[in-house]
Amino acid sequence: MKNMAKLVTILFAMSVTSLVGEDWPGIYGPRRDHTSMQKGLLRSWPQQGPKVLWTVPLGAGFGGPAVSGGNVYLLDREEAVGDKLRVFDLASGKELWTFSYDAPGRFMFGGSRTTPAVDGEYVYIVGPLGDLHALNTKTRKPVWRKNIWKDFGGGDRLPQWAIVQNPLIYGDLLIVAPQTSEAGVVAYDKLTGAVKWKSAALSGIPGYVTPSIVKVAGEDHLVMITAAVGRGRNARDGSVNGLDPVSGKLLWTYTGYQCIIPVTQAVDAGQGRVLVAGAYGAGSVMLKVEKKGDTYAVSELYRNPDFGSHTQPPVLHDGHFYSHYTINERSDGLVAMSMDGQVKWKTGQQPPFVRGGSILADGLLFMTDGNTRLYLVEPSPAAFKPLASAVILDPGDNWAPLALADGKLLVRGQKELKVLQVVQ
Repeated sequence: MKNMAKLVTILFAMSVTSLVGEDWPGIYGPRRDHTSMQKGLLRSWPQQGPKVLWTVPLGAGFGGPAVSGGNVYLLDREEAVGDKLRVFDLASGKELWTFSYDAPGRFMFGGSRTTPAVDGEYVYIVGPLGDLHALNTKTRKPVWRKNIWKDFGGGDRLPQWAIVQNPLIYGDLLIVAPQTSEAGVVAYDKLTGAVKWKSAALSGIPGYVTPSIVKVAGEDHLVMITAAVGRGRNARDGSVNGLDPVSGKLLWTYTGYQCIIPVTQAVDAGQGRVLVAGAYGAGSVMLKVEKKGDTYAVSELYRNPDFGSHTQPPVLHDGHFYSHYTINERSDGLVAMSMDGQVKWKTGQQPPFVRGGSILADGLLFMTDGNTRLYLVEPSPAAFKPLASAVILDPGDNWAPLALADGKLLVRGQKELKVLQVVQ
């Protein structure tokens, strides 16, 4: 009887979660794969788009919002002063509290870079100068602080577009990739900030990729991509690396993919497959990682120069990938590719999609075009199937990741954060 009651409780909790959606505790959501359990989405909108619940002004930036426990966490920045974590009430938009620190500095495409990560009573932020803070959300005070660049010999010169590391919570660890000569990837104790492990330097130069978790033979592997030196046939030294997330041990390395400015994290394609997609002529490559005794072998299943991504990883749905692929050297728009590497369709400039955000929920895709417009798309390998669209942002480089929680879609532009009601 007790077991039956427990089962009913679990099923009820699951049904409630699917109705109201989940928290969105960090970049790309609770599983870091662009997906939400939210149900009951509106499948059509009025001309002006979904109802705007609230709007708050922001400084320029590309970091997305995180949502946890009814609060919205977002990193803002004033380059002459420093970074500011801003916390809002999800229901009303009221600003509840802020935390700021001095970090003056200017760089190309100014503003914040990253999305906070919320875990229990703690929120973690990484600023563009490498400042990593852990804050207690109850006391609203910092618990510990590090600099992931300077602490590991990064020197005075930052990468061209600064530090772009979205904190990855893995069990008791917080993982980031300094990509310096002293440490490729580092894991901290998430409560104390103590360094639990650091990997050796990885082949390649610093890029803008955050490590991701993929499954290989039932095990978690931490995948990190580094940047190549040079481009085209002369590109060299870039690498895709699989590490043990518990110890930092390097398990496997693949050097056949060379991207001079990698930004997007690797995507777990299932069955030990890893999709790596980028821009700058690199396209995409599908890898297969297999366990052989105590070692791992990595092989290339295929590569496709006609499918890639620039700032955010592709979305996987029913054996097909969907990605914004307007980059410096081509304008393919939104592109669909099958699991075996066949491009099914692309929108080109009708309509254009440029480095925008994506979320998969209730069998539908929310997608921004990277500029002014939000789309609701039915994902299909047959054709581009938009169900609704509306202009919701002022023109600009609106490339931030989206967030979805409690029926509310959070969209960051270069001047503001808008929260839209997207359920019936």
